[in-house]
Amino acid sequence: MTTTIVTPATDTHPPARPSFAEAARVWAKIGLLSFGGPAGQIALMHRMLVEERAWVGEQRFLHALNYCMLLPGPEAQQLATYLGWLMHRTAGGLVAGILFVLPGALVMLCLSILYAMFGNLPLAAAAFLGIKAAVLAVVVEALLRLGRRALRNRVLVGIAAAAFVAIYVLDLAFPLIVLGAAAVGWLGSRIRPAAFQGGGGHGKAAGTGQDRPGVVDVMFDRGELEHARPSRRRSLRVITIWVPVWLGPVLLLWALAGPASVWTEIGRFFSMMAVVTFGGAYAVLAYVAQAAVDTFGWLAPGEMVDGLGLAETTPGPLIMVLQFVGFLAAFRDPGPFDPLTAGCLGALLTTWVTFAPCFLWIFLGAPYVEALRGNRALTATLSAITAAVVGVVLNLALWFSLHVLFRDVREVSILGVGPDLPVLTTLDWRAAVLATAAMLAIFRFKVGLVPTLAACGAAGLLLSIVGP
Repeated sequence: MTTTIVTPATDTHPPARPSFAEAARVWAKIGLLSFGGPAGQIALMHRMLVEERAWVGEQRFLHALNYCMLLPGPEAQQLATYLGWLMHRTAGGLVAGILFVLPGALVMLCLSILYAMFGNLPLAAAAFLGIKAAVLAVVVEALLRLGRRALRNRVLVGIAAAAFVAIYVLDLAFPLIVLGAAAVGWLGSRIRPAAFQGGGGHGKAAGTGQDRPGVVDVMFDRGELEHARPSRRRSLRVITIWVPVWLGPVLLLWALAGPASVWTEIGRFFSMMAVVTFGGAYAVLAYVAQAAVDTFGWLAPGEMVDGLGLAETTPGPLIMVLQFVGFLAAFRDPGPFDPLTAGCLGALLTTWVTFAPCFLWIFLGAPYVEALRGNRALTATLSAITAAVVGVVLNLALWFSLHVLFRDVREVSILGVGPDLPVLTTLDWRAAVLATAAMLAIFRFKVGLVPTLAACGAAGLLLSIVGP
């Protein structure tokens, strides 16, 4: 008797639509495991939503990612909100976006309290050294996976390479890179359209399940995603609700406490940051640090680096470092509250005005982005942006790798531009060993993400006893 087994890799039928509770559990898991900045977070979502569960098809995932890359704010959190909204409307987007941020926000709040009371946290840093080393393997896996799907020909490979050089060597602003890639894609749709057509599921990838439709794709084809159709009335409703949700607390604090209050300054400053943070946290850290130290006097010199170190050891977006700044600002100017209460309120306010506009961008723009999926010029433009994103993710991965594996990184400047290079004598052997072990576990022995993170975290704590 023979038995024929149909594996998910060859099954082109997506699974049933997940229940709201099931989706919430998956979003909570993603929020708890979203270490490693946007590269690791996007890789995690792709792995769990596209490959393992087929909730979203490959091309729709990339289409949503491209839109989120164009927005100010944390692109990974906005991508989670977008995908949650597709499956379960506004409630799904809220749950996905909030659960993506909540674990990291709680951890960051605890670390901020400990930092304010006791200073640096060497024990926590040692424990998270292993986690960050393990994330390197996840990021490398993400690069390989995204590159295989997005870089389908030499033209797109060239765009990715140019984007990497532009951001790593020339230090060009992220929005300029995206605009340049968009212009190349738009022109390419007229000059050489075949090079920019959607796909990614052909050749070696064919038959592997990577090009199979997702649950959302089937729902859309059946006409079940009515909320994904653009409507002027709906857009006005979104603006009417979410602009007051975002800015209402800021205006209320200004009315109650006055324009010179630390609460008004926090709300106003970080609301502005939410509009201009293109390219993620790194794009605005220098400006935030300068304003927090020199303009407002919230931080002492060097404390921004400490905050970034704490943010890198927590799940969630790296922009969470702004919560650390808001906590210390209110902690040191508590007004009628005790310092810890004031610090917690400052952290909450910062988190609110940082992430509330992300929901506005998604709920307002996503229906129009979905409606334009079949547009050939837009498809070519977004294909070019996707290729550029590969180069940008490579830059993020390299930046993350350098700062995990080496204690000192220096800028090599020629005519005012140049890349960051490691000081080889400052190699952290513990991080190198843990990163190598994590890559062997994931690539060679196919160990799961959670066991790898847990094992590396425990090993990092043990190796800290041995010494640097």
